[in-house]
Amino acid sequence: MNLKKRKYVIAATGMIVAYKYMSKRKTRKVIQPHITKQDTIMRQAIPAEQRLIATLRFLATGRSYEDLKFSTGIAAQTLGYIIPETCRAIYEVLRDSYMQMPQTKNDWKKVANGFKERWQFINCGGCIDGKHIRIVQPANSGALYYNYKNYYSIVLMVIVSYNYEFIYVDIGKQGRLSDGGFIQASTFYTNLQCQTLDLPKSDECDEGYNFVFIGDAAFGLEERILKPFSQQSLTHEKRIYNYRLSRARNVVENAFGLISNRFRILHTAINVNVQDTNYIVLAICTLHNFLMRNSSSYVKPSTFDTENSENHDIVPGTWRQEIDHNSQLQSLQNNNNVKNSSVASKNNRNNYLEYFNGKGKIAWQEEMIRRGKS
Repeated sequence: MNLKKRKYVIAATGMIVAYKYMSKRKTRKVIQPHITKQDTIMRQAIPAEQRLIATLRFLATGRSYEDLKFSTGIAAQTLGYIIPETCRAIYEVLRDSYMQMPQTKNDWKKVANGFKERWQFINCGGCIDGKHIRIVQPANSGALYYNYKNYYSIVLMVIVSYNYEFIYVDIGKQGRLSDGGFIQASTFYTNLQCQTLDLPKSDECDEGYNFVFIGDAAFGLEERILKPFSQQSLTHEKRIYNYRLSRARNVVENAFGLISNRFRILHTAINVNVQDTNYIVLAICTLHNFLMRNSSSYVKPSTFDTENSENHDIVPGTWRQEIDHNSQLQSLQNNNNVKNSSVASKNNRNNYLEYFNGKGKIAWQEEMIRRGKS
């Protein structure tokens, strides 16, 4: 089987799996009222089941409305309003059960306990990352959506939990905000600064440290957002710290990798208005969580990267074998400006550096650094 055909089979399988589990009576009963239309004198309404199948096929294959009209039996123009409408319904129906941000200290502690148990990373509320979602230039938008990679995009910012599920999604910021400025415009950052997230206080956390989120080089250093040290002039201790961050951040890389593999609409320049694109992406993230919990076919033990139990090397997940390197979602531009970070932010990072090099070290980290894994 050639690569192109194999990719289509994988995408089609993902659509079938999604429909199978979304067709369960409880889920169907909740979604159908949002996408069921009444017949009129002029025409018969397209059934909810057919709308759902067309939408899942669109998300899974990335095929255009013109292509899909043959396999769905629905006119391209009609698909143009059915699919965004159904994506919105999927998101609004499933979000409360499948994509809720932690609401209480105890909720956050459950997430932190997961990171501690799986990744030996204390006091972590999730891994933050952002990607560019390629779009066709919106009308009359000028260069607002033109990013540093020279194409039009909107920014998808997420927080991923220890179990590869999205617990926060922000979508729709213009691609030109690729220097990290998008995070300051998110509701997450506003609530973080206003201290309305009900995060555990330092005296409730391990070692009395700040409760934190893990970012990468695209993010600024904050009191509650850790980022790696620059690759320039790294000490041994900083390499250890970077390794431990990278090891925990594997969850967000794998979550993005899987949705890019399963929902091939993300490989295309999405050609709908920005609001509809937002709902397409929100539906994908919600469906990912839904299928993570309900489908053994969506994700298998070999799907995600795993750690070799003997030498602790990363064994690549199968999603990496089923996706072109060039079709992966594009990362955000690095933000190397640490000079403006507060003293408290730097001190907080140093606390974690000392912890990972001392009391919180893991047995194999020195060997990993020796082998250049920082």
